[in-house]
Amino acid sequence: MSSEIDIKYVADLARLELSPEQAEKLQGDLARVVEYIAELGEVDVTGVEPTAHAAQLTNVWREDEHKPSFPREVMLANAPGVIHGELIKVPRVLPSEEE
Repeated sequence: MSSEIDIKYVADLARLELSPEQAEKLQGDLARVVEYIAELGEVDVTGVEPTAHAAQLTNVWREDEHKPSFPREVMLANAPGVIHGELIKVPRVLPSEEE
């Protein structure tokens, strides 16, 4: 199994700018992670019950009761901006066609 990982591609996906030294270190770190996962795949788990979580989890149920909510004005008081008194205005994260 090859543990060669395209660090530039991964860094581009994560929007990271890496120096050549950082990329080389990350290449080694990720290669060790992949090798360790491959090593775990060789472990004999015959007879081991599959689990979704290491700790025992149980659902906690409560009655669904109607309770009054906060007034809209109170909930929107800390919003960066409000549109038509009910929508939260947030900064644009993607460019639009208008620009």
